[in-house]
Amino acid sequence: MTTTEELVAQVNKVLDDIGIDMDGLFETFDVSSISYRLGENLSLLQGLEEELSRRVGEVTPSTGGMGKRDRDPHLQWIYKKKRNRVLALERLRAAITAHKMALALIEANYTFFIGRRPISPKELTRENVGDVEAVPRNVRLGRVEILPHLAYSGDVLRLLARESVDVRESFKFIKGKLREKGTVRTRGLRIEVEYWENNRLKKARIDLPADADIEVELRKRYGRRLRWRVLSFVKTRGVLINNHYTVNNLALAYSVLDPKNGVEKLALDLFRYYFLTSESERESLGLYPNIRLCIDCHYSIFDLPFRDEPNFRTGHGSMLIIRKCEMENALIGRRKDITNVPNYLLGAVLLYGMSEYSEEKVARLLGVPEDELEEAIRKFVISGLHKTLFADTKKFEKFMPKSDRAKQFLALLQG
Repeated sequence: MTTTEELVAQVNKVLDDIGIDMDGLFETFDVSSISYRLGENLSLLQGLEEELSRRVGEVTPSTGGMGKRDRDPHLQWIYKKKRNRVLALERLRAAITAHKMALALIEANYTFFIGRRPISPKELTRENVGDVEAVPRNVRLGRVEILPHLAYSGDVLRLLARESVDVRESFKFIKGKLREKGTVRTRGLRIEVEYWENNRLKKARIDLPADADIEVELRKRYGRRLRWRVLSFVKTRGVLINNHYTVNNLALAYSVLDPKNGVEKLALDLFRYYFLTSESERESLGLYPNIRLCIDCHYSIFDLPFRDEPNFRTGHGSMLIIRKCEMENALIGRRKDITNVPNYLLGAVLLYGMSEYSEEKVARLLGVPEDELEEAIRKFVISGLHKTLFADTKKFEKFMPKSDRAKQFLALLQG
């Protein structure tokens, strides 16, 4: 059995080799070979991570509070050894995250075929990878161009040190945007209630919306013999992506890809991600590990794609995503009315209905075919859901049936 120090040395050697091998792999950009190699690397790295984390644990002692004269040389050696273990584990986890992001990005943008038979990326083997054809999907998520720039070796800072000052400044700016906490907003109240029931005093704790009439709501539930107090406010808070390995990889990849406009490209990709996927898809995609499934507060990064528009207001991008998430919840149980409209087109239809954008601009903003979007809007109108979700339906009138017979049929269809 290897010692922990030997395992640490093995981890660093494996990661160094991966960094060298992956650089050469992207010269031809053979998607099938890249996907196969990523899967092989990920399997190896996850085995090493499981063993190293079992030995190292999550906490390491610190010498920060000790003066130089008070440090025992033997203790210094122990602390250094433990620090090297933790650094190797951190590097390993950053590399694993990069591999997972790359595999999810490939799967979201390509379909694999052997002949006419579709296969999953997990079915790729050394024997069949040469026969596999990767076909781009019609609608893309994320940005395939960042694949060569992710930190597959886990050395985010070492890779960044090789780049120019512009790249490093862009890295810091993107990382700052992704680590920014959303603007805190009171979403509700947590209340403790004491009330009488069957001549016995009882207590309950409930959550109410921030704009609720508390007295009326409580009397409706518990009668008139009660007293209550506010325990706390339920607030929205937290960062957009709660994973520093994901943040570091995204900041590195987009800053190297485009030092000048990398943050705008990332902002647009994140905006598209929320509109082109459903919440259940976001749970399983793994494109941006530990990103919020839905947002309920303002993040300034979502304003970047819209700040050059004439009527731009702070919070515009975040508000569009918040409304989209609310509409997703409103459509629960009613999706059967538009089963033939895929999620990426449904998101485009919702953006069309909630904004002032034309169908042409929505298609260009989200990267969906305009003719498919128009057909999806027609199906959405036929279902009658536009009247349920939107107060103003004027934008949808031009997609209504024109002939009297078609209008009568639509009226019967919608009940």
